[in-house]
Amino acid sequence: MNLKVRINNVHGDQMAAKITGRFNLDGHEFRFTAIAFGRIGGQNVGAKLSKDAESRLKKLGYDVDEVVVLLQKNLLQGDLALPEGLKKESFADDGNDDD
Repeated sequence: MNLKVRINNVHGDQMAAKITGRFNLDGHEFRFTAIAFGRIGGQNVGAKLSKDAESRLKKLGYDVDEVVVLLQKNLLQGDLALPEGLKKESFADDGNDDD
């Protein structure tokens, strides 16, 4: 699967952030929302797709759970494109516990 993630907006900070964006999967575009949590237990991301996106994915022959796992993996690993002016450091945990 060739999945490319593009972030539209991030609201929040290093502790918790709501992310909205789109991903392109083999030439088909889908919207998503996600919540990213840092610190306690490490980085975690929970991505959610609309019922319409899930239905479209199924019609195209994709396993929705597999797509969501890949999307979350890309988000966690920073394999994504950000809008101009937004830096990962503004919402990603730097690992420094000196705060």
